[in-house]
Amino acid sequence: MDKLYSQFIRPGDLVFDVGAHVGDRVASFRRLGARVIAVEPQPALCHTLKLLFGRDANVTLVPSAIGGTCGTAEMKINPKNPTISTLSDDFIAASRKAVGWEGESWSRSLEVPVTTLDTLVDAYGKPTFVKVDVEGFEAKALQGLSQPPPALSFEFTTIQRAVGIECLQRCVVLGYTQFNAAIGESQTLGEWRSASALADWLIGLPHSANSGDIYARIPA
Repeated sequence: MDKLYSQFIRPGDLVFDVGAHVGDRVASFRRLGARVIAVEPQPALCHTLKLLFGRDANVTLVPSAIGGTCGTAEMKINPKNPTISTLSDDFIAASRKAVGWEGESWSRSLEVPVTTLDTLVDAYGKPTFVKVDVEGFEAKALQGLSQPPPALSFEFTTIQRAVGIECLQRCVVLGYTQFNAAIGESQTLGEWRSASALADWLIGLPHSANSGDIYARIPA
């Protein structure tokens, strides 16, 4: 993980971790010497992040979701698998009857605050890298970004390929020209390619690939 992110992050850089969950990426970013804005709306996961990083002056926890506009929204909570709790009803609908998603249940809900990436930029400064992992709400999150960092990543799933395509299209509008991807938790990138080539790759993935992260960068 550190080797992967070291391609984008240097000591002293500012990084936004959107959907920080239990902090595995926060820990990697800190090992690389970055200052981290960790964004996580779920109270239970925020408690975990406070236990892990509460004494680290270089980690700022923002207890909020990220969307296209500021406000509040209903988060659907998966009690047995909280890292796939979501603001997206479409994400839940896509998971129904999908192979590999059997037994997942979003049986609770919680009203959470929603902010935007631009609001975070205004509050904390422009980051070098942004990681977005928000369970089917990635395109909405990128709608709230108009000040693109040099590089970013967003999660994709094979149950919602259209969301990944929408994110790619938004990245092109923001000025990104080079794209790559890592399947699952492989932490391994392939070749850099155009948005259209990456979209073709995503469409052609087998369902069993399940998920991963797409990376976008603006060459220096």
